[in-house]
Amino acid sequence: MPVTIKTPQEIAHMREAGRLAAEVLEMIGPYVQPGVSTGELDRICHNHIVNVQKAIPAPLNYNGFPKSICTSVNHVICHGIPSDGKILKEGDIINIDITVLKNGFHGDTSKMFTVGNVAVHAQKLIDVTLECLYKGMALVGPGTHLGDIGHVIQQHAEAQHYSVVREYCGHGIGRIFHEEPQVLHYGQKGTGMQLREGMTFTIEPMINAGTRHTKLSRSDGWTVTTRDRRLSAQWEHTMLVTANGVEVFTRRKEENFPFPTA
Repeated sequence: MPVTIKTPQEIAHMREAGRLAAEVLEMIGPYVQPGVSTGELDRICHNHIVNVQKAIPAPLNYNGFPKSICTSVNHVICHGIPSDGKILKEGDIINIDITVLKNGFHGDTSKMFTVGNVAVHAQKLIDVTLECLYKGMALVGPGTHLGDIGHVIQQHAEAQHYSVVREYCGHGIGRIFHEEPQVLHYGQKGTGMQLREGMTFTIEPMINAGTRHTKLSRSDGWTVTTRDRRLSAQWEHTMLVTANGVEVFTRRKEENFPFPTA
């Protein structure tokens, strides 16, 4: 599948889908408290997307995924399935991953939340993972190689003695949820595809406190955990390559990027 260069009309639709996805993360924050189930968080997000935004939660029934959002707690790296039996407790960390489908286009984003007070080492992992995302995003612009993005993320994570998950990566996005290119979060400068104006994709580093090795649940076929059961964190944005840099479709109101954006 070739990389798609988006038209101005398609970009406008993606901008709207991205704004809605960011809004869901802003909305759900106050509900992330000790005692809530991830199943309840899923229902709240589902109802907001469907009834308020008049949009579609893209993960629901995507290749058989049974819920509307992904909730990945502590050592779950990604694709955690919400459940009424999974109750958040003080000290947990959780990634909530939202993808909204509106007018035929996707907006995909995720954020780390802390449940009450968390350990210093957990907060550091969350913070460094966000720095990894921002360092990668800061390089986005015409002519940048995908390997440049992977390299800066890998260097920053490993400098903090963390590891980068390799089996799962960022991706092109538009009418199709996951399209080309694949955006690896490790690599070498000057390698890989060069970015062009009009490309849209996600960067979504998954950073582990321990080793990079992963384990896929045999029971549900979705949940990915760290093999050593140590913590993992992830952040994600959907973005556009502009003539002179990057526009972040899924920017939340709380965010001040340490780099220029359109």
